[in-house]
Amino acid sequence: MNTIKLYQIALTILCNTIFITPYASAQTKQEKPNVLFILIDDLKPAIRGFGDSAAITPNIDALIDRGVRFDRAYSNQAVCVASRNSLLLGSRPTSTGLYDFGRDIRQYYPDVVTLPEAFKTQGYFTQAIGKVFHIGHNTYNDPQSWSAPHFHEKIIEYLTMDKSQSELTVEEALFENHSWEYALKQIKGIPWESPNVPDEAYGDGRVANKAVLVLDSLQAQNQPFFLAVGFARPHLPFSVPKKYWDLYDAYELPLPKTEKHPSGAPDFAIKRFGEIEQYQHIPAYEENRRYPDSLKRQLIHGYYAGVSYVDAQIGKVLKELRRTGLDKNTIVVLWGDHGYLLGDMGMWTKHVNYELANRIPLVISYPEKILSGHASRSIVETVDIYPTLIQLSGLKLPANNPVPFDGESLVPLLTRKEHTIDYAYHCYPRDGWMGRAIRTDNYRLVEWTNLKNKNLDPQYEFYNYGPDLLEYKNQTDMNNKDFQETLDLLKQQPAYREPLAPSQAK
Repeated sequence: MNTIKLYQIALTILCNTIFITPYASAQTKQEKPNVLFILIDDLKPAIRGFGDSAAITPNIDALIDRGVRFDRAYSNQAVCVASRNSLLLGSRPTSTGLYDFGRDIRQYYPDVVTLPEAFKTQGYFTQAIGKVFHIGHNTYNDPQSWSAPHFHEKIIEYLTMDKSQSELTVEEALFENHSWEYALKQIKGIPWESPNVPDEAYGDGRVANKAVLVLDSLQAQNQPFFLAVGFARPHLPFSVPKKYWDLYDAYELPLPKTEKHPSGAPDFAIKRFGEIEQYQHIPAYEENRRYPDSLKRQLIHGYYAGVSYVDAQIGKVLKELRRTGLDKNTIVVLWGDHGYLLGDMGMWTKHVNYELANRIPLVISYPEKILSGHASRSIVETVDIYPTLIQLSGLKLPANNPVPFDGESLVPLLTRKEHTIDYAYHCYPRDGWMGRAIRTDNYRLVEWTNLKNKNLDPQYEFYNYGPDLLEYKNQTDMNNKDFQETLDLLKQQPAYREPLAPSQAK
């Protein structure tokens, strides 16, 4: 081979090294899937695509048609902050000791790698819009998780309420991180309003608009992204534009099937109103007292109006994802942080270990990579989402994380029509007792242990479920084979053996 030919070959190799390699590297980066994570506050599966015929949710329904719907997904604790910590850490509250407000993750685990941070450290652009981490009640955002500043929006917002008597309402003050002492000096807010205003008059509309702008800017980037978009409704107050309120007739919405507390349940296991009493026109709790039907109908109406309002905002974001072409290589996750009680068994909102407070909507869509239009009956938990997204994206779980990864990847359930049932583990601390619960195919068992006096015998709840998913009678029987087998399964959980109290968090 002559000298000129060798020179040409060498020049070609050099050019490929200089020019082609960076381009190939950029293309390799692009091959990593994007993640669009949609978080919704206080959303139970009140979605038509989940079987709720009263709900008007065309945009979420369309997403369900393009992905896998998990009909038996559960939160790890039925309260916003702990549930979101479980999602973002992949670790159950009994593993971290983080059950309540006022306990920022970094205060206890400064070196923990959150879900978005795991993507960020492996080459992703990460951004949060709206409610992702719980901000409020002396809890704050985690800037370390994000590549860009967090776009914060209001959770509590009024357009028609007269607030001349105080600067803020009780709940507004708490969500703006004022002290409880200050907040309790403020007036109560109204539980609902429905003025004739555009969507962006409330925070969720502005969150959707911001997400659309960010997606538009991301289409030109070579870097994959993890974009978390969090919506507030249907969290109280049910403040929504009139057109969503008008979608429903309050008299056609279902009232609670029963308002009786579960028979034989420990007294401290029952929710005694609480959160909902922070709003005007809500009577203070009295034993055996129930709201009049007119009030129940207004509250239920407001909840469903909030669901349809947030569905429309999600539709705007998904439409932009398609318009930009980003949908072809984007994993979309829709997740509700916990369930919700609308007067069921005489209880409202969440904060209990019962089924309807813990069952959540979960949808995962990834075009051409996973099943489409499939409904999984397997029991899954919030903590399963972290390892699932890591595996789907071809990334690695962080090594030497200071908290355990309690979940398992759901990729097998996303790619094959498996019929594994498995179980979910969750908890709730109430009145000095820790309720650790396990949900199997047919049963839920809750073991209540006293956090201050370990010598007190545990108290138990045991329920066998019918199609309405309500708890009617505690069927605890130490001689019952099903009870003992479920208790044994509960005690096998790593988070069961040494549940951390908040004071034990590192």
